[in-house]
Amino acid sequence: MEQQVDTLVIGAGPAGLAVAACLKKRGASCIIVDRATEVGSSWRRHYDRLHLHSDRDRSALPYLSFPAGTPRYPSREQVIEYLELYARHFELVPHFNEEVRTVRPRNPGWIATTTASVYHSRRVVVATGYNAVPYLPRWRGQERFGGRILHSSEYRSGESFRGQSVLVVGMGNSGGEMAIDLHEHGARVAMAVRGPVNIVPREILGVPVLAISIALNRLPTRFADALAAPLVRLTIGDITKLGFRKLPMGPFTQIKARARIPLIDVGTVKLVREGHIEVLGDIREMGKTDVTFDDGRVRGFDAIVAATGFRPRSECFLEPQNDILDVEQQLPPSDGEKKSGLHYCGFIVSPTGMLREIGIEAQRVADEITHLERHPVF
Repeated sequence: MEQQVDTLVIGAGPAGLAVAACLKKRGASCIIVDRATEVGSSWRRHYDRLHLHSDRDRSALPYLSFPAGTPRYPSREQVIEYLELYARHFELVPHFNEEVRTVRPRNPGWIATTTASVYHSRRVVVATGYNAVPYLPRWRGQERFGGRILHSSEYRSGESFRGQSVLVVGMGNSGGEMAIDLHEHGARVAMAVRGPVNIVPREILGVPVLAISIALNRLPTRFADALAAPLVRLTIGDITKLGFRKLPMGPFTQIKARARIPLIDVGTVKLVREGHIEVLGDIREMGKTDVTFDDGRVRGFDAIVAATGFRPRSECFLEPQNDILDVEQQLPPSDGEKKSGLHYCGFIVSPTGMLREIGIEAQRVADEITHLERHPVF
């Protein structure tokens, strides 16, 4: 039987919980469904060393701060504990072990089919996260490589790599911190950096970089980059002397133009400068025990960690037929609804912090839904 629902929220991570809490604050009801067994499932799969790169005070979800005593940059475990606390505080009880198969429009509203039920709702909020599906590229000769190749989503700790030579592929925030973790656990570390990059510090003169980004984000991106550049040079230095290539655009322009966050440095640059991490270029080819890079250099490795990113998980939500939207081909816009009653939260890449942006977006989505509820479709 179909269950009648005002709003169906898909995902019980930070975005889904924030939307549900904001709806509850406004007197609206919803049901949350998630294919996992607990809230914040993606955070539970992250590597052990992970800490937020955004500070605690600017990373809390709406209407509930992190507990007193939480450090400025909470750990993975502390974020999970906070999400559990958030769900308890707002009495949010998601329907777990329900994977969404399809979501399609029905006049009026939407029909969502999960592995456990069918929901007929006025509104649907897709809150499954921007980084949901691991992306693992293929390299020439990869089948010959005799060592271990794993995606960063499979990486937990550098302990099992102690004494080994490990190549980290990718210069995002996960790759940068995993390289540190591997070094701290006694591995010999190199990083394959495919193209030019931007690197910014986590703090500038004791001030979280997120606070500075929030202030500068009100300006045109070129002006913001121009004002930030001297501060970045003061703290990071000339990265081209360390083997990196510098992007021709600044970090604000990079985020707006490419939806890519620059590396927020928590110690990777220091280890490169001290010679503990070797910076190499793009992979040209793999052999049984070695890797050849685009400049002809050859290095031997026991293992490769591919910090090559994720993709949104959205292909099953809307059936690509007739006038039904294909989410995989048309990712959510940054300004609200794509179709009447269909909302997104957690898909915006912003220089002001992902969790902070989720909080702002969740309140906006809840405002839109509760305004529309004045004119019910049932």
